[in-house]
Amino acid sequence: MKNSKPIRAAAKKKNAGYRSDAERWLAVSVPVGIFLVTVTAFFPALQNGFVNWDDDKNLLENPHYRGLGWPQLYWMFTTFDLGHYQPLSWTSFGLDYLLWGMKPFGYHLTSLFLHGANAVLVYLLSRRLFSLSVRLPVDERTLQLSAGFAALLFALHPLRVESVAWATERRDVLSGFFYLLTVLCYLRAAAAPGISRWRWMAGALIAFSLSLLSKAAGMTLPVVLLVLDFYPLRRLGGGPGKWFGRAARGVWWEKAPFLILAMVFALVALLAQHNAGALTSLERYSLLSRFVQAFFGVVFYLWKTLWPLGLSPLYEAPASLDPFAARYLGATLVVLAVSAAMLALRRSWPAGLAVWIAYLVTLAPVSGIAQSGVQLVADRYSYLSCLGLTALAGGGLLWAVRLSRQARLITLGLAGLALAGLAVLTWRQAQVWHDTETLWRYVLTFDPGSSVAHNNMGTTLFKRGKLEEAVHHYRAALQINPTYAVAHHNLGNALADRGELDEAIREYREALEFDPKLAQAHYSLGDVLATQGNLDQAIEHFRMALQLDPALADAYYKLGNAFAVKGEVDQAIQYYRSALDHEPTHALAHFNLGNALVRRGRLDESMAHFEAAIKLQPNLVDGYHNLGRLAAAHGQLDRAVQLFRQALLINPAFAEAHESLAMALAQQGNREEADKHYQEAIRLHKSRAKPPPSG
Repeated sequence: MKNSKPIRAAAKKKNAGYRSDAERWLAVSVPVGIFLVTVTAFFPALQNGFVNWDDDKNLLENPHYRGLGWPQLYWMFTTFDLGHYQPLSWTSFGLDYLLWGMKPFGYHLTSLFLHGANAVLVYLLSRRLFSLSVRLPVDERTLQLSAGFAALLFALHPLRVESVAWATERRDVLSGFFYLLTVLCYLRAAAAPGISRWRWMAGALIAFSLSLLSKAAGMTLPVVLLVLDFYPLRRLGGGPGKWFGRAARGVWWEKAPFLILAMVFALVALLAQHNAGALTSLERYSLLSRFVQAFFGVVFYLWKTLWPLGLSPLYEAPASLDPFAARYLGATLVVLAVSAAMLALRRSWPAGLAVWIAYLVTLAPVSGIAQSGVQLVADRYSYLSCLGLTALAGGGLLWAVRLSRQARLITLGLAGLALAGLAVLTWRQAQVWHDTETLWRYVLTFDPGSSVAHNNMGTTLFKRGKLEEAVHHYRAALQINPTYAVAHHNLGNALADRGELDEAIREYREALEFDPKLAQAHYSLGDVLATQGNLDQAIEHFRMALQLDPALADAYYKLGNAFAVKGEVDQAIQYYRSALDHEPTHALAHFNLGNALVRRGRLDESMAHFEAAIKLQPNLVDGYHNLGRLAAAHGQLDRAVQLFRQALLINPAFAEAHESLAMALAQQGNREEADKHYQEAIRLHKSRAKPPPSG
């Protein structure tokens, strides 16, 4: 009896939610461990660079996101660049730029840390859902074990690699972070009394807004919240009047703000896709084809979750989809059969129906019904949609480990092996994104008939100066898909670089026949026509390019060049200024604007543009020379001499710079050195004029 008080005190502490030191340590160490294991499995992603699969357009060639000043923020919140409205994702890229510049390591590190944080949120969410779902007593460690398995199954699965290792897909991990926070806040709100409930609900609404501002993929969340109300919250269903009765009205009304936000961002997403020309027309893909594509995707992600081999960065959609092909009909039958089974088991296994509905609903926006892009399916589309599947797997482990000690050991052993296998596959898959050439060679190994992969491989080789190999891949892409306008355009660029201008023009015109709205093809055609001296036709195509893409700075620049050649200097100045309005870092636009201003006698203004040009392009030898001549004209002989010397450091065979330096040195009284540079200028001029040897 003497020990009864301590026993009662210990029981009282336990009932009051008291945690021992070991329990507190476990509560912290499990999430930390999940984070560290996730980061370790994706470690190869930190060694990856940027790739020419949207990273080039979004990050490498895009100056607008670089920083968090007012001009950058205004652009981030108003742009539909590449068919997406994602201001918060742009903001995260802007922060990366401030921290890391253009080093890809930092961008990948941010994405990886966000994914690790998402793994922890999945753990917390799974733990909460399991505690709501299981009616029999379950000890804390079993809950943690099952939730940890669900979290690692989500985080380590190679289907996640595309969202994490591809810099452009920052929007997946960032929107997913706020999506998971939304669900956690909602579950807390459902259990909280009084004013605390509305605070949690406000937190859920704010988190949902941030998720949509990162990417609109979470627009179906209001339906997912209703699914949670059905199970495991059990706030809907279960008897007559429970779905739409008086007690259920509040459950429906509290979704109204979420639904309004979802509808607004759904419309914005459609507008962004339409503006980018990414939506596929019904003429190409019928409504029936879209539905069977959606059914195929449902089965694809299920199968790849179970058997994650043969994953690829690109599963290219066929040029024309046959809805009666065996694989599409088979997928449709599977979806219908699983749906019927889940409905039949809804009373005995409500979790199955809840997860199935959430899976279908979350997948709907990216299923292909509103088809955009070239992909039939994509690994990244599984990031949110497969959350329920991993929770279901964790629930299965929770059920199995409670059967017997032997079942517990077998289940935990199999679970550990599965996670280890997934981690190895993820480590390997992350290396596929190491660089552009590795990426497209992998895709072509997986699918040699991918026209997009051949085209992008060609572009990679073209940028490395391997013109023959580039032409080979462009022609392969066109053999697979003769109407591929971008490949025609790129082949034209390669032919133009080889000096085959007439053939290049023919390819550009082919590109415009298949896609009259391809601004780059108009620009490139104008560039080659200008090279051939057809200035009027060139100007027409440059202007057409700008009608289609008003932000194409190079088109303004080339228009300036064309008008400068025609002697219309004021027009040239206008277009050079427009080029700099859209791309202030365009060194050649600064340089040629400086030349045009000299012709108008505006020497002080021209000096400022020459200075800007050499600052942006330090090896611009003509920039130093022209700026030196202006400095000499202003009597700044010391500066002129310095600039001429810099020009000759870059190009010692620059005869005009030797001549200008000689004149400046002579004016300074340094006639001996001036004479040396005069003699060198004469020698260079003579060697330049010498006829080539006969024979």
